[in-house]
Amino acid sequence: MTDILVITPVKDSIDTTMQTIKAVHEAEGNHHHIIFNDFSSPETKAVLEKNKSKFGYELVNLEDITQTPSPNYRLVLQLAQQKAVEMNVPLVIIESDVIIKKDTLSKMLELSKTQKQCGMLGAITTDEDGAVNFPYLNFKNEKAPIADTSHSLSFCCTLLTVDLLKSFSFKELSAEKDWYDVFISRKSKSQGFRNYLVTTLPVVHKPHSSRPWKQLKYTNPVKYYFRKLINRKDRI
Repeated sequence: MTDILVITPVKDSIDTTMQTIKAVHEAEGNHHHIIFNDFSSPETKAVLEKNKSKFGYELVNLEDITQTPSPNYRLVLQLAQQKAVEMNVPLVIIESDVIIKKDTLSKMLELSKTQKQCGMLGAITTDEDGAVNFPYLNFKNEKAPIADTSHSLSFCCTLLTVDLLKSFSFKELSAEKDWYDVFISRKSKSQGFRNYLVTTLPVVHKPHSSRPWKQLKYTNPVKYYFRKLINRKDRI
C-alpha cells in the first residue's frame, strides 16, 4: 500500500537529479515516485529512461502530454494533485536540487497527521555542512522544532495533505505567474489550514541546481535581472 506520492519536476541538471532520485529510492516507507521530465535534453531523458527500473520511479515525459515549452510547473502540479487525490495520499514535492534523508518521508507523514489542521508541512533546507540556507534563511534562529508559520513554504521538500489537496483545484493556479508555492501556501491558510516548517528535519539543498539561469544572480547580476524582468521570471 502506498502512503505517499512523491513528485520531482526535472529540467536537466542530471547530476543533482540522480542524487535526489537515489535518496528518495532509499527512503523509509511506502511511496510512489513520479519524475516529470520537462523537455530536458535527449541526454538527460536517456539517463532517466535507463534508470527507471533500477530506482523504481515512474517517468512522465511532458513532451508526450503538452506542446507548451518548459517550464510546465503548473501542469505538473495539476497532474500530481489529480493523482494524489485518486490515490487518497499526501503529495510530497521534492525538487531536483534536494537530497532527503532515509527518515525524511516517514517523519513528514507522521508529523502531518499529528499537527493541528495541517495543510502543508515542509522540511528545512541546509547546505552540506548543516547550515540553514535558501529559501529558509529567515528561520535560521528558529527555536521551535516545528514552526507554525504564516511565511510561504517552498516546494524544496514539502508535504501537502489530502485534505488540502481536496479543498481546491490547482486549475486555479495562474498560467502567468511562477511562484506557485507562494499561492498554495496562502491558499492553505485561507482555507483554514495551518502550515508548518520542521526545523529538526533538515534536507540538503543545492540552490538553483535545477534552474541554472538563477546562478547568474551571483556571476552576472546584470544578465540575471535582465532575464528576470524581460522574461518575466518568478513573478507573483
